[in-house]
Amino acid sequence: MSVGYDHLDLKEIKQRNIRVGYTPNVLTEATAELTMALLLATSRRILESHNAIHKGEWKSWAPNFMCGPALQNSTVGIVGCGRIGLSVLEKLIPYKVSKFLYTSRNKKPEVEKHGAIHTDIDNLCRESDFIILTSALTPDTHQLINRTRLESMKPTAILINTSRGQLVDQAALIDVLRDGKIRAAGLDVMYPEPLPLDSPLLKLDNCVIIPHIGSAQIETRQEMARITAQNIINVFQNKPMIYEVPL
Repeated sequence: MSVGYDHLDLKEIKQRNIRVGYTPNVLTEATAELTMALLLATSRRILESHNAIHKGEWKSWAPNFMCGPALQNSTVGIVGCGRIGLSVLEKLIPYKVSKFLYTSRNKKPEVEKHGAIHTDIDNLCRESDFIILTSALTPDTHQLINRTRLESMKPTAILINTSRGQLVDQAALIDVLRDGKIRAAGLDVMYPEPLPLDSPLLKLDNCVIIPHIGSAQIETRQEMARITAQNIINVFQNKPMIYEVPL
C-alpha cells in the first residue's frame, strides 16, 4: 500500500502487462501533520532536550539552554508544493510565518492565495529559515538538494524531508549537519531504509530521524487497506481500479 511508486520498475511492469494499484489522496493530512511534528521537534530541540535529561545535563535554568528558532516571523520554503505542501502551508498560517516561498513547475493559485511566492530552488534554499521537501521523486528531483544547495543555506536553516530520501545528497547532508553549516534536519525518509544502525546520521544530535511513518495514522492506514482491497476486487470483477498507476 503506497501513494508513491518510484520504487517500482515501471518499464518492466509495463512489458509484462501487469496492472498496479496505489492509494493516492489519502495520505495528505497524515503526512502534513507529521511534517509539522518534525518542524516543531527540530526548532524546539525536543530530541536534544529529551536526551539532555537522560544524560543529566539539566541542571538549572539558563538563558540559552535548548533555545531554538521561532516559526513566527520566519521564511518557510516548500519544495514541490502539491497537496501535502499546501496542507503544511495552511497549518503554518496560525504560527504567523512572515513569508512563504514555494517551487513547482507552474505557479499555483491555490498556494498563492495565501501569499506564497513562486521562486526557483536555489533562491528558496538561500532565503528560507525552514526548507520543507514534499516533492515527488523523479529523475529530475533525484538529489535535488545537493551539496551546493545545502551549503548555500543559512547556518540557522532547518531542513525537513517527509517525501523521499533520495531527494537529498545524504552524504552532503551529514557533512553540513556535523560541521554546523545548517542548524538541524528532521527526516522521515532517508536511504537505505531501514537505516543501518552504524549510519552517521544516527550519531548527530541535530538530526531527528523517524522510520518513514508519514501515513502511520490508524484511520489513514485503514483507508489505504480499503482502497487496496477494492482495487483487487475490481480487477477480479473486470472493473476499473479505484486508483491505477498510469503506465
